[in-house]
Amino acid sequence: MQLKIVFLGTTGSIPTPKRGMPAIAIKRGGELLLFDCGEGTQRQMVRAHLSPLKLDAIFITHLHGDHFLGLAGLVQTMSLQDRRKPLEIYCPAGEGERIRTFLRIPHYTITFEVRVKELVPGAEVVRNGYRILTAEPEHSVPQLAYALVEDERPGKLNVEKAVSLGVEPGPDFAKLKAGEPIKLPNGRVVKPEEVVGPPRPGRKIVYSGDTRPAESIVELAREADVLIHECTLAEDLREKADETLHSTPVGAAEVAKRAGVKQLVLVHISPRYEDPKVLLEQARAVFPNTIVAEDLMELEIPLK
Repeated sequence: MQLKIVFLGTTGSIPTPKRGMPAIAIKRGGELLLFDCGEGTQRQMVRAHLSPLKLDAIFITHLHGDHFLGLAGLVQTMSLQDRRKPLEIYCPAGEGERIRTFLRIPHYTITFEVRVKELVPGAEVVRNGYRILTAEPEHSVPQLAYALVEDERPGKLNVEKAVSLGVEPGPDFAKLKAGEPIKLPNGRVVKPEEVVGPPRPGRKIVYSGDTRPAESIVELAREADVLIHECTLAEDLREKADETLHSTPVGAAEVAKRAGVKQLVLVHISPRYEDPKVLLEQARAVFPNTIVAEDLMELEIPLK
C-alpha cells in the first residue's frame, strides 16, 4: 500500500514567494489526511492535484494562526463542490469551540457534517489499518504532535517450504498468513509458524508541530521512518528559539538521533532563510540523513 507525504506548506509565521503556510498531506492507499491547514492550503492542494472532496480527516497541531487559518476557506470550497461525506477535524483539548466559531464566521451553507473532536496528549485515534498517536510538545499554547503508526503486517510466507509440506497454492496460503493452521488431505496439520515469518512492523510518520526540543517528541518518534520536525531558527539564534519555544537545526537533529528515526525532515523554516543551506548543514552535522522540505515536495515511505 502506498504511503506518501506531500509537503504543502513549509514556512512559519508568514508566507514567502517560495514557501506557504504549514500544511502536510499524507496519502495512504485511498485515504487522504491533512496535518495543519495554514492560509493558502487549498491552493497548494490544487497544485499538488489533491482533491478536498477526498479528505478523510484534518489534524490541527495548535491554533496559532499560521497553522489553521486555511480551514474556513477549505471547508467552504468543499461545500461549493457539494461534498456530502462527513469531515473529522481533530485538535487539542479545549480548542474545539474556537474552531467551530471560526467555521461559522463566513456566510455560506455547509453541505456536510463537520465533526470537531478534541484530543488530550496520549490519546489515540484508531483508523483502518493504522492509529494516530498524540503527544504534547513544548510550546506556548495547547498543542499536539501526531504520529501515524501502521498496524503490523503478517509475516512473509515461505512458499517453497509450504508447497514442500503439501500445501496447495490458493486459499490455504491466505489462511496461513492470517495465522490459521490448515489440515491437509493426509491428515497432517501445518501450523503458521512452520511456514510464516515473524510479523513485519508497519511504517511510522511523526509530525512535531511547533516545539522546542522535547522528550515527549523523542518518545513519540521512537524508530519512526520519518520525523517531520520544526526548525525555525539557525544556531546563532538559539537563545531566541529557546525564548519562543522553537527549535534550531541541532535541536531537531538531536531529537531525531535520540529517537533512532530513519530520516529527519525539517519544516517551519523562518522567512529570513531564503536559502536554507545553513540549516541543513547544521542539522546534518548531528544527524546526516536530514533534508529540508520544499513546498510540493513528495516523499514516499517504502514498506518494511
